[in-house]
Order: sequence, then structure tokens, then C-alpha cells
Amino acid sequence: MAVRDVAVVGFAQRQMKEMDGSPTCVEILVPIFAELFEQTGWTKSDIDFWCSGSSDYLAGRSFSFVSAVDAIGALPPVNESHVEMDAAWALYEAWVKIQIGEIDTALVYGFGKSSAGVLRRTLAMQLDPYTMTPLWPDTVSIAGLQARQGLEQGLWDERALAEVSSRSRTSASDNEYAIRKGATTVEDVLAEEVYADPLRRSDCAPVSDGAAAIVLSTAEAPGFDKLSGRAAWITGFEHRTDSITLGTRDLTRSPSAALAGSAAGSQDVDTAELHAPFSHQELILRRELGLGDDVTVNPSGGALSGNPMFASGLIRIGEAARRIWSGESSRALGHATSGPALQQNLVCVMEGRS
Repeated sequence: MAVRDVAVVGFAQRQMKEMDGSPTCVEILVPIFAELFEQTGWTKSDIDFWCSGSSDYLAGRSFSFVSAVDAIGALPPVNESHVEMDAAWALYEAWVKIQIGEIDTALVYGFGKSSAGVLRRTLAMQLDPYTMTPLWPDTVSIAGLQARQGLEQGLWDERALAEVSSRSRTSASDNEYAIRKGATTVEDVLAEEVYADPLRRSDCAPVSDGAAAIVLSTAEAPGFDKLSGRAAWITGFEHRTDSITLGTRDLTRSPSAALAGSAAGSQDVDTAELHAPFSHQELILRRELGLGDDVTVNPSGGALSGNPMFASGLIRIGEAARRIWSGESSRALGHATSGPALQQNLVCVMEGRS
């Protein structure tokens, strides 16, 4: 079967420290959908398929994604699906659905309200339920172990971590949605107290609320010719996973990222938006994806500037697409991760066409 040409043609997001006034996810999704319709000139009836990414554990109630469907509207009924993961995986589901010829357009969205609970503890629920979850190791502590292992092996030092953190915060200065931003030096980061040895707070993504959405389309979709060059064509899309058992893998490596990157074509990109919630994880991903020093990494600031759960990976793909639209990049990579210590990885490579 021939691969169908699919492009990212719309992207909108909201990120915040916490949802002001504690709005529901419906209230944050409605203006995002409206922004996408304004970007594309389309309406609800032009979308063949809707797919979301979120988590009942984060929301604290069963089938929480059903209430978010209210943002779409009850009538007319829509073709809808959901993944209990970052919405980057919902994007993959929509892309596959387009590939098999069932649809021509899709709107994918993800949302999460991390401020409602203790995020680092909630995420222990994604660990092995028999050997790990009963110990309740939190996300930041696991990342600290991962960073320490790299330090002991001489793969990086604390200054290398600080360089990632300071660059991310500085790059985010022009990102209106970034939570943590502003010109920052390596010395500024190194002057911070250690938070989870050897990590400082700037090495860890801030707890964030928010949502994001992307529109996919084929060239055959009605109205595509009116999008005025707003298309980032997907040339490679793949995701892989490593063992959930932390003791059975080298935490300083990410074979799943390497495999996904190789399959998607990560070797020849000029821009990469990496979903690295911790500074040392960017260093791991750069190595596994084969990204050289000539590749611009996280020009938006990345997850270290804002990390809304179940939307941040999708945001990385959207930010990469925006670079294509603006002409700042000719071939860009968007990456998403899920699970403990870079367990699951997804890579989407896009390019612009004249």
C-alpha cells in the first residue's frame, strides 16, 4: 500500500502554571478548537475524525475524557477516539487512520490538569504494578537516579546539564506560552540548590496545566488548496518502547528512541523539538537520534519551559511544524516520550514543500 501524503496544517496550544479559576478542560479546549478553525478556515463538519490523549489517573475520575468531548459539541455526532497517553500517540492513531483510507482530515488534542494533585506521585501509577508502584518512587527521583548514572559513567557533568537548562529558558523568552523563561546563564543554574541530587529545579520541567491540538490533512481534502502554504508534510512517523522494568535496562540509553528515530528519518533534520522533561534526557535523546551540533534543539524552550501532561509531546510536534510554516526550518523533528526514564518514544519528521 502506498503511503498517503499527510500534513500538519493547524496547531494551537495553551500552557499555564495552573488553570486560573480552576476551569474544566472543556473551557480550555473550546478556544483552542476555535483558533484551529480560524487558522484553517474549516468548521467542525470538515473534520472526519477526532482523537484525544489524556489520563483518568491525572483527572482523578473514570472516563474523564468523555466530558472533554463536550468541547466538540453534541450535534452533529462525530467519529471520535481516545488514547490514555500523550496526544502525540493520538496523532499517530489519526495518521494511521488516514493511511488506511478511512478519513482525509483529523483533529487531535491532548489536555491535562497537573496542578490538581501531586504529579510526581501520581505518575508512580505508570510503573510496574507488582515490583515498582508499591514502593511509590516518584518521577523526579527516578530521573535523579538516571542523571546520577550518567554522571558516574562520565557521559555528562553538572555543567552540561546546566547548559541545557539555561539554553532552554533563554530560548523560551519569545514563547508566549512558556511558564519558565528569560535570559539565564549556566552559572545562574549552577548557583541553585540541588533539588533531587544531582538535579536542580531548572533541570526539571515545571508542573504545568494546559492543552494543545493539531489538525492533519491530506492534499485531497476539500479546502486544502486554500490553506495558503500552511503545511508541514510528514515524511516519517514511528514509535517504539523499552521495558517498563527499570532494572533490566541501561537508563543512560534509549534504544526505543534510536529505533523510532532511525525508522522516521531523524538523521537529516535541521530542527528538533525534543520532549525531555529533565535536562539530561535531552543529552540522551540527542545521542540516540543522531542529532549533530548543527541541529537547532528546542527553539521553543522545550518541556523545561512548560510541560502540560498529555499535551507536551503533541506540542513538540506542533512547534516543529510551526518552524516549517515560518520557513525557519526545511526539515524538522518532533519527539514525544511517555513512561519512566524515556521508556516510550515517538518521532515525527516533517518537511516543507514549495
